Amino acid sequence: MGANSQNYEIAFFGGSFTAIDRAYMVSLLEAAKPFINEFKGIRISTRPDCIDSEILSLLKAYKVTSVELGAQSMDNSVLELNKRGHSAEDVVKASRLIKSCGFSLGLQMMTGLYGSDFDKDTETARRFISLKPDTVRIYPTVVMNGTDLADYYKTGLYRTYTLEQSVSLCSRLILLFEEADIKIIRLGLHYSDSLVKNSLADNYHPAFKELCENEIFLQAFLNSAKQFESKKLNVFINEKSLSKFLGQKRKNINTIKNLGYDISLCFDNTLGKYGLEVRQCD
Repeated sequence: MGANSQNYEIAFFGGSFTAIDRAYMVSLLEAAKPFINEFKGIRISTRPDCIDSEILSLLKAYKVTSVELGAQSMDNSVLELNKRGHSAEDVVKASRLIKSCGFSLGLQMMTGLYGSDFDKDTETARRFISLKPDTVRIYPTVVMNGTDLADYYKTGLYRTYTLEQSVSLCSRLILLFEEADIKIIRLGLHYSDSLVKNSLADNYHPAFKELCENEIFLQAFLNSAKQFESKKLNVFINEKSLSKFLGQKRKNINTIKNLGYDISLCFDNTLGKYGLEVRQCD
């Protein structure tokens, strides 16, 4: 990475960092210690119920800068059904403590968990926003073979969101966090052959964020266009948003044409990344 290393962080992910054996945790931090000045900082992820003042003091001593909590939901019934082992109150308490100690706070949520629905997921996002995290990650639930959730799915006790439902929900969540000026640093799971091979329900997509951003522009156009009697319209977007407006494999533009619209696409770079304006042709 060379000169660009200051743009990167050392990260301890893939588990609950502060819940592992303390000696092992410290050994990992010690291993990172000689390199800390070469990087932007250290980011860790952990459980909301594995944070206290003593832990945070230790992390600060080792120059940890960002703490992400695997909150997943802010609905206690959903957390209990999914055997998360923590409560929404734990998330609130840990978040406030992390921020008061000067760390960057990240919150992770999973949409479509067992027992959840669109309203509960949206409320989770709103409660996240009230905690004012610096970053969020959103992971639509993917059912993996060999899990309790897979058993629930196979017996019909649990139904996942379809890919289309997840896109519809998460496109709205993007706008909620965008309006609150909270950065989404991940939307959807990283691709892996193992994930695709061992997942059920066929609701995973490797370009999930792109699909959600496409949906934002399609819905913005449809909502704006319906106020005009004429279907011959000018559409203004930021030129950086062109691919998002057109849609993956031009799906958006084809949908718009199939609905009978005749549009002229124009650029207005004063518009934000999700900005769109529709005007009637002269």
